[in-house]
Amino acid sequence: MSISMNKILLVLLIAALGISLLEAPLQVSAATTATSSPEGADDWGDSVQPFIDGIMNVHMDSNKIPGAVISIVKDGKLLFAKGYGHADIEKGSPVDPETSLFRIASTTKLFTWTAVMQLVEQGKIDLDADINSYLKTIQMPKTYAQPITMRHLMTHTAGFEEGGVGYQITTDPSKLPVSISETLAKHMPARVNPPGEMMSYSNYGTALAGLIIEEVSGMAYNDYIQQNLFDVLDMNYATVQEPVPASLKPYEVIGYARENGRFVTQPPTFEGGFRPAGSASVSAIDMTHFMIAHLQNGRFGDKQILKPETVELMHSPAFVFHKDMPAMDLGFYELRMNGMRVIAHGGADPLFNTELFLIPEKQLGIFLSYSGGEGSTAALGLTKALLNRYYPAPEIKFPPASQTPDESLQKYAGSYQFVRRNHTDIDKFYSFLVKMNIGASGDRLTIGGGDEQLTFARVGEDLFQDEGGNLIAFRTDESGKVTHLFIDFLSSEPLERTPVINQTQLWFPLMGLSLALFLTVLLGVLYRKRHTKAMPAAQKWAVRLAVVTSGWAIATCLGTFVIVLNMGLVDRLSRITMSLRLFLVMPITLAALTAALLFFSVLSWKNSYWTLPKRVHYTFITLAAVVMSVFFYHWNLLGWQFG
Repeated sequence: MSISMNKILLVLLIAALGISLLEAPLQVSAATTATSSPEGADDWGDSVQPFIDGIMNVHMDSNKIPGAVISIVKDGKLLFAKGYGHADIEKGSPVDPETSLFRIASTTKLFTWTAVMQLVEQGKIDLDADINSYLKTIQMPKTYAQPITMRHLMTHTAGFEEGGVGYQITTDPSKLPVSISETLAKHMPARVNPPGEMMSYSNYGTALAGLIIEEVSGMAYNDYIQQNLFDVLDMNYATVQEPVPASLKPYEVIGYARENGRFVTQPPTFEGGFRPAGSASVSAIDMTHFMIAHLQNGRFGDKQILKPETVELMHSPAFVFHKDMPAMDLGFYELRMNGMRVIAHGGADPLFNTELFLIPEKQLGIFLSYSGGEGSTAALGLTKALLNRYYPAPEIKFPPASQTPDESLQKYAGSYQFVRRNHTDIDKFYSFLVKMNIGASGDRLTIGGGDEQLTFARVGEDLFQDEGGNLIAFRTDESGKVTHLFIDFLSSEPLERTPVINQTQLWFPLMGLSLALFLTVLLGVLYRKRHTKAMPAAQKWAVRLAVVTSGWAIATCLGTFVIVLNMGLVDRLSRITMSLRLFLVMPITLAALTAALLFFSVLSWKNSYWTLPKRVHYTFITLAAVVMSVFFYHWNLLGWQFG
């Protein structure tokens, strides 16, 4: 599954707190490791093990990680590999880099994309042909004039919305295996952007590529990957099968969660029909074979999985967000680390975090995987520490700040939302709170606030840099209006301007005022019981309806955050819980009560119910109920809208 959502949350925390979570572990590591940087940039020498040991030990303790593994390749050879912690705590089994199978989630996509390029080499797939010409069991709707191509799938620019609530994963192995084609036909997301326009990371798109592999090659996806990649690369401890085959079961690393100060086992998650996007379990040593092949023009030993020109094409920019920012290659996303171009792919599920980094110019590959805890933070921190040691970052010249307001920066300020989100299903609601705010102060752009605010200075056209060297860039339309935001270390997740209707700055005040009005009704009825009893029947019913609607609206609002937002990630993506189904009765009931309230509001003015101030108050209560109903409608909580 990839949920690259861990990375998204990391960025949101940075935005909210104004601190670099990526570098915090590095500062600890530097303090506990006495080794100084070697003089020769490529002279890794014998000090690499104690350096990594020192960082790993700190990270595993501070990030509550039960098991981890790392492997590094350099110049076509294995440089370093080691396991840390336990593969199985109860059995006391240590992590073995040669045999321990870590679930790598979305890093699986690199196997899928490599397989696609093999078929491109063979002339069986054209990167720029309509994918419907390859699909036999399903067809993509012709929402836009432009067809979806394999190039669009590989760059995540097909234009699919994000989805997954209730079906992305399963925790029940008895439901496996699952047909890829049946899964994709049943859970087809809407096409919400024209192909090629903007990137939106898509598990569905990768699974679709896996289906094309099946239908073009005539082989099941699992079999194709096994025979054309794993067997060829001597990857004996690797599989995309779910659950892992019986022969590999003894080597499977157990995933853990942290509860009450100790590690507890959790049921593994499975991708099912989405397996081309995230089902692989692989050992760290076997991943070195794959990295070496990609760094050595498709060659591993005397085996060739891709031609050199195909590897070069796959590793070249295929979708460019901004000329000075990392691009998206064919399957790999680019990063900039210490001034070097890195091609990479990570993966995360609820129990595992993985990162794979390749630096072609240094012939260097780094693979890290963690079986719990804050693995994504640890992986990026360790990689940054290694690069700082062996390939120090160039000095950043940060221009002095000016307090004179730069009016030209105001066009960048505002709220941004991730392009990767849902539009048509209940999943949409989960993007409600996921926003990033950019401020403008003096001649700087800002993220966060207070003493820990991040500030960015202009260093180019629509390009800004902070003191740590991190870049953000903006895309503008023909009129000069800002449309998108890019962050260099989150290059696979662009953001776009948040329309007013999606902004929390709109909804929080409206919802807060509405709840306050509802409370005045509930409190008021306690003080005016006797007065209400003396009213004519129609007025009495109007008051009772206002009371019921107010109480129901408050309960529905509370239920939204207690039931919907509070769902665990595994529950949310694996099933539609009964509590969620029952909750969704509440917004529908609220909408019905609101319609009745509107009717009585009109009657109150037509027939001059009560005093003028009371009629005005009743009207405001009605408007508050309308606001609540519109909120639930807009965020797809009005009805059972499942993908």
